[in-house]
Amino acid sequence: MCEETTDNKQSLIGLSLAELQEICQLEGLPSYAARQMMDWLYVRRVASIDEMTNLSKAVRGRLSEHYAIGIRPPVEAAHSTDGTVKYLFEAGNGRSSESRGAKGFVEAVYIPDGERATLCISSQVGCKMHCQFCMTGRQGWHGNLSAGDILNQVLAVPESQSLTNVVLMGMGEPMDNMDAVLKALTLMTSTPGMGWSPRRITVSTVGVKDTLERFVRESDCHLAISLHASSPEVRSTMMPAERIFSMTQMLDLLRRYDWTGQRRLSFEYILFRGVNDSPADARRLVRQLEGLHCRVNLIRFHRIPDAELEGTDTDGMLRFRDYLTQHGVFATIRASRGEDVMAACGMLSTQRIKN
Repeated sequence: MCEETTDNKQSLIGLSLAELQEICQLEGLPSYAARQMMDWLYVRRVASIDEMTNLSKAVRGRLSEHYAIGIRPPVEAAHSTDGTVKYLFEAGNGRSSESRGAKGFVEAVYIPDGERATLCISSQVGCKMHCQFCMTGRQGWHGNLSAGDILNQVLAVPESQSLTNVVLMGMGEPMDNMDAVLKALTLMTSTPGMGWSPRRITVSTVGVKDTLERFVRESDCHLAISLHASSPEVRSTMMPAERIFSMTQMLDLLRRYDWTGQRRLSFEYILFRGVNDSPADARRLVRQLEGLHCRVNLIRFHRIPDAELEGTDTDGMLRFRDYLTQHGVFATIRASRGEDVMAACGMLSTQRIKN
């Protein structure tokens, strides 16, 4: 049930109220102590059990024998000239079933923007999706992060207390690690827990059969679909996942749900010169999204080593955006951040492996 840290104490970060109640029962503590622990872990964000001062000294001593908070700071930080910071975290926080076998490191990116402070976090070590334009996909897959690993990125960055938004758009495919992702989202949005509004969190996906619908049903967080093409034929040349769960099936599924409320549906679309940026692509994309209350985020391609693809220039991006907007699809061009430290969209990757 619990996760073990390197000193063989079980980590408390990533555990639910029910799991903490089980610990209380195991250790002979009153059940209400679990709610107190939730507050210390996810609201007050203490660094040690000894700081849980509404628990008796004897109780804290007993807990400290077998458990630890489990927060682990980033091991490296790379600072961009635009204020973006890329953090490196050791993966595999413990030995829970959801993270067993995870090896290596993951990256998270802090993006300040006026009054907004967004953290882009990872859900896996590497990725199985092998998208042609993504460095993480080239790395391959080295394991799933646990809920504790996912939350650790949010709780351990120096800017943690000032964050306004979190996006699961870092390394990995969130819906290929659905149990841990949903558990982490629940701990972030529940009370007891961090108590965030789900509207502060966006989860990105290429669209994974079965788990996409589960996410839509079980979470109220925003959803961002990595689309990047106006037709299944073109998408399949860049994104192998298209051959398993097509954009046609995905869009049909999404049309069964109401997106007119506060929950946002968006589509990510990297523009590649001569591949998906023609007037015909713009017209086809408008037809594909007909009937869906959504927005399209147009993204510049950040060139990665040995990539055959090339990005569309600014004029081409503006023309594409204007056509979508004029035909009823709200579209924006996302500003690039952190490119000089390999922190921009599609550039996250680390080959470092734990011994």
